[in-house]
Amino acid sequence: MSVVARTLTCVDTTLQDPLVGHVLDGRYRVEARIAVGGMATVYRAVDTRLDRVLALKVMHPTLAADGSFVERFIREAKSVARLSHPNVVGVFDQGTDGSYVYLAMEYVAGCTLRDVLRERGALQPRAALDILEPVLAALGAAHRAGFVHRDMKPENVLIGDDGRVKVADFGLVRAVDTVTSTTGTVLGTVSYLAPEQLEHGTTDTRVDVYACGVMLYEMLTGGKPHSGDSPAQVLYRALNDDVPPPSAAVPALPYELDELVASATARNPELRPYDAVALLAQARQARSALSDEQLDAVPPQAIAGGHDNAEDRTSVIPRSLSLPGTGAPGPEQLNRTSRLETPAPPRRTRARGSVAPRRGLLAIVAAVLLALGAGGGVWYITSGQFTRVPAVLNVSEAAAVKRIEGAGLDARTKREFSDTVKRGQVIRTDPGPRERIRDNDTVTLTISKGPEIVKVPDLEGYRLDLAKTRLKNDGLAPGLVTREFSEDVIRGQVIRTEPGVGTEASSGSAVALVVSRGAPVDVPEVSGSSVEDATDLLEREGLKVKIASEQVNSEFDKGLVAEQSPGAGEQVGEGDTVTLTISKGPEMIEVPDVVGDSVDEATQKLQDAGFEVEEDRGLLGLFGDEVKGQSVAGGEQAAKGSTITIEIG
Repeated sequence: MSVVARTLTCVDTTLQDPLVGHVLDGRYRVEARIAVGGMATVYRAVDTRLDRVLALKVMHPTLAADGSFVERFIREAKSVARLSHPNVVGVFDQGTDGSYVYLAMEYVAGCTLRDVLRERGALQPRAALDILEPVLAALGAAHRAGFVHRDMKPENVLIGDDGRVKVADFGLVRAVDTVTSTTGTVLGTVSYLAPEQLEHGTTDTRVDVYACGVMLYEMLTGGKPHSGDSPAQVLYRALNDDVPPPSAAVPALPYELDELVASATARNPELRPYDAVALLAQARQARSALSDEQLDAVPPQAIAGGHDNAEDRTSVIPRSLSLPGTGAPGPEQLNRTSRLETPAPPRRTRARGSVAPRRGLLAIVAAVLLALGAGGGVWYITSGQFTRVPAVLNVSEAAAVKRIEGAGLDARTKREFSDTVKRGQVIRTDPGPRERIRDNDTVTLTISKGPEIVKVPDLEGYRLDLAKTRLKNDGLAPGLVTREFSEDVIRGQVIRTEPGVGTEASSGSAVALVVSRGAPVDVPEVSGSSVEDATDLLEREGLKVKIASEQVNSEFDKGLVAEQSPGAGEQVGEGDTVTLTISKGPEMIEVPDVVGDSVDEATQKLQDAGFEVEEDRGLLGLFGDEVKGQSVAGGEQAAKGSTITIEIG
């Protein structure tokens, strides 16, 4: 992947760090500090047990005393550990060592997308899509697993020396089904927060979609869509202004990329793709519509004011009527190394649309026409008889018509439904933006009628797979699937939808499905029963039976049921499976000889060996303290956990 043409150098920040050279938790030898963020410091370390290099993310000790920060830190480990995807930075371990709370993570040799943008500015469209697509694949896996990242930004996109792209720092990750809104603060990075995060604290998969749209804009133009002298100004513009089309900053960009950015960054979340998987499909569709020449177009220098370190930090933003300040620095860059080298863009013998060849051609034509006595023709070629179609995508109809007519062109309009462009705004133009046409020619503006409204169908009694197919055929998307008990609806069939039947929804909106687990069943006790009896009893209750592949020692005789899962008394759905583990019989161990020992010594020996102890004192042993006999003689075998009676005299 051709992204960077020059070597990127990172600064050594390891001096005077107390952890460098220290072995954390007796296992991880810290070798160098990579980066420092608002919550944690990231180090390069060696796992001395497995002899491998990894990244060690250590929470700042001052924050480790705060239970909420520690909880978020541990949640990151558990969340990412559940994601197995080649484009997600893996988490190997989590632990504590004194005041240090840490994550042991995959080490990626390379740099961040922020490093690339800082070094190169705008990227070629092909390079931008080559980075965006694996990012969306990683987020798509997270979204389909039920998680939202909430802090997507170039700092959290790692580009390895081998060209691999990985998403890092799930420190603000939240489960989709737990995300509603926060009451007091918004966590994230100012420039990449979706409007609904800023206004209401609401977060679902579409906030990651919005952040990816902003990153794509930044890769294509070299700058952020909303700039300002302070984070407050950036927030105000994000809430009130649409993300402009990238072609407004880089005129050579095709309208397919404008539409992709507009779709991902729609201020109304209902108009965005519902998750990263849907946006990935749009990105691939946009790529397929572009020619190699368009994909490999060399961009100009980055637009002014494109990067502001203060805006790229994760902030805790109070949601109040007054716009917030910068907040504290947040999730850090992960795994930057000393350099990333990739080949420079191929040298072209002549850039498309370059000025010099066109002037040369005009000079030749002018000379020929002058020689023929047709000087008027030279004026026709070189003056204002042609113009370019203004860029009006996502502009209101009235403003677009005014701009088209102001360029000396006629405007004609037609309308169609759009899931990504607001009602009354321009979806596309024909001819397209910046195409060269004659003065007074007509430009057709396609105006959005807004999303096509679809009614949620009645899916009660549908099998889950058929319900999903019906939703797709009706122009809706299958959403979160949950299961609950039902006496009336057969297991595996839909009980209801959320929103309910007949609700009007925009085309492409997600509809949650509640699916029946069947009638509730209390699991009977079958431990100690034969396999045949246990199976018969469970099947009569409407449950399925599975025999575990391994057997265990237990108090029950060999061949009987030793354990069951779920346990007796737990409630499951009709048709659920109960797993039975078969007994190998009790574990037999040698009984120690305790005759002649004191009662305390004998009891300790027998308990250490794994037995229960019972005393038999009789009349003669009421005041004695010496063991005169034992129910199982020393040296003989007895079941582990069984009771040995000692006679005291």
